Amino acid sequence: MDRSRNTCIVVVVVWVSVLTGRSAAQGGNDLPSAPSAVIQQEKAPRAPASTPQAKPTDPAPVETSRPAPKPDMQQGNDEKASAAPGPADNPETPNEGRPLIKKQVNEVSVVFTVTDKHNRYVKDLKETDFKVVDDEKPIERMSSFRRESDLPLQVGLLIDASGSIRERFKFEQESAIEFLNETIRPRFDKAFVLGFDSSLELTQDFTDSTERLSKGIRSLRPGNATRLYDALYYACREKLLQSAQSDSVRRAIVLVSDGDDNESHVTREEAIEMALRADVIIYTISTNYSGSGNTDKYDKILERIADATGGRTFRPFQPQDVANAFAQIQDDLRSQYALSYRPADFTHDGRYRTIEIMADHKGMKVRSRHGYYAPAE
Repeated sequence: MDRSRNTCIVVVVVWVSVLTGRSAAQGGNDLPSAPSAVIQQEKAPRAPASTPQAKPTDPAPVETSRPAPKPDMQQGNDEKASAAPGPADNPETPNEGRPLIKKQVNEVSVVFTVTDKHNRYVKDLKETDFKVVDDEKPIERMSSFRRESDLPLQVGLLIDASGSIRERFKFEQESAIEFLNETIRPRFDKAFVLGFDSSLELTQDFTDSTERLSKGIRSLRPGNATRLYDALYYACREKLLQSAQSDSVRRAIVLVSDGDDNESHVTREEAIEMALRADVIIYTISTNYSGSGNTDKYDKILERIADATGGRTFRPFQPQDVANAFAQIQDDLRSQYALSYRPADFTHDGRYRTIEIMADHKGMKVRSRHGYYAPAE
């Protein structure tokens, strides 16, 4: 009797040891050694104590090294970003066969548009038609000036998939598909699709294939809560920041949302700062058509995001007007200028510096980002 009991104890101990060894071995493989195209699960960064009330001319600084919010991994089909990207889909090489023009350390680049008093684009201006002021001082010199529409475009399409937009979701999807079909030029431009609700889902990584982008958009389904600021932060930091060191690529985000956010781990101002560091223009399309009491509040949030980055906010009166908003964004992207300049007193202090571009023609309006962050030593 005692011998049988001892034998059982030994067997149980050995069996528990084997299971413990398996658990330890599997624990080391929970996360990949390097991030893949699909957003991987990791601990969310601690939420800030409060949203900073920063002015457009002096946003509160944030550490660029802060980890981007990466929520639960979303399992997709074969066309989603989980597939290994091919040569045409590799975000590391956005423009094959096209040499990258690296920014000079002490130079600033800015993309902008010019409209006349009738709000029509002005596309035939020259370098001598503009004056630039950096941090309230005239610049030392302008080093380059060109039409930006001749450069490749990297676009991030961010679509709010929360439950609050369920009724008009289908129409917004089709309008977004039409926009990408008209905007993305094969073997020249690239785009990615990121949906967000209580999690973020990268349904299609960078590609010039409008067919894959369309499938990525159609695969999105309305969910629950909203992580708008996390989505912006992730898109700028993880997808667009790398190419910000080059003057040969334009970077833009088109955000389709009602402006509500109730689960993000970063603040609105932190998301805006990351967009400025990545040199990204953000266009926002409001999905507030009902005229509810909170509509104006959320539209102002979308307006703040777009205005700070040199973009525009569109407020369609009904779902059918969303297509017109996308068409206007397309026109805007085709009517841009780009210039690079050397500031008079550039310092590597990480400080926010203001930018003002003025056209030497009466009635003309210049739209650009309001400033940038100097690199820190």
